[in-house]
Amino acid sequence: MSMSRKVKSYLPIIVVLAIILYSAAGIDYSEAGNMSFDMVKSVFSGLFQPDWGYVYDGSGEDLLSLLLLTIGIAFLGTVIATVLALPLTFISAHNLWKSNTIVSKIGKFICNVLRAFPELVYAIIFVKMVGPGPFAGVLAIGVHQIGMLGKLYTEEIESMDEAPVESMTAVGANFWQTLFYARLPQLIPTFLSLALNHFEIAVRSAATLGLVGAGGIGAPMIFAIQARNWGRVGIILFGIIITVFLIDAVTGYLRKKLQ
Repeated sequence: MSMSRKVKSYLPIIVVLAIILYSAAGIDYSEAGNMSFDMVKSVFSGLFQPDWGYVYDGSGEDLLSLLLLTIGIAFLGTVIATVLALPLTFISAHNLWKSNTIVSKIGKFICNVLRAFPELVYAIIFVKMVGPGPFAGVLAIGVHQIGMLGKLYTEEIESMDEAPVESMTAVGANFWQTLFYARLPQLIPTFLSLALNHFEIAVRSAATLGLVGAGGIGAPMIFAIQARNWGRVGIILFGIIITVFLIDAVTGYLRKKLQ
């Protein structure tokens, strides 16, 4: 192997290492001196000694109540996104607009804009617009996932088997007939599977939206961290882990049934 080929083969590794070193050199390590073994020990000992009294106390601000609220925010946001992503998908799919590609380009541009910003950014915006609370979280998740699901739905339509559509067109079926009787029967199971997958993702996102006042379990978690109440933080993290695990198991089972 020539020298130039060797340099080209190692160039990506060299570039990655250079980026890592540059990033590491730019970090301010001055605060690292404030960390002590006793501090780390107190954090981890608190995390592994959860505050079980916070699980349920009937106040509506306990762990179970707020986890249910978090799941509700994620579910409603995903439902809104699933419904509103469908018309955007039909606009974005180029095989539905062969005679006018500008329409599909506009649809894809809208999808890209909506999914360009994370839910946390949308949550900050909607908290200012509609006030703090679960409604802002629902809107944040819904708007973000319209773009995410719209893109995925569009890819499924564009890669679907066109043979049933062509057969119906050959016998005189119009656009709406081919849509409802040839396209959607193929696509609905996949669309539902993608929606279930994004519901699972939305639960994790909704757990952090409370950090900016958009409802859910995030607000008490950040308050507990600020107060160094590590037992409370530990039980909240434990609750989030169990919730995500259960939802993953349920949605995984449903996705298998849809295949």
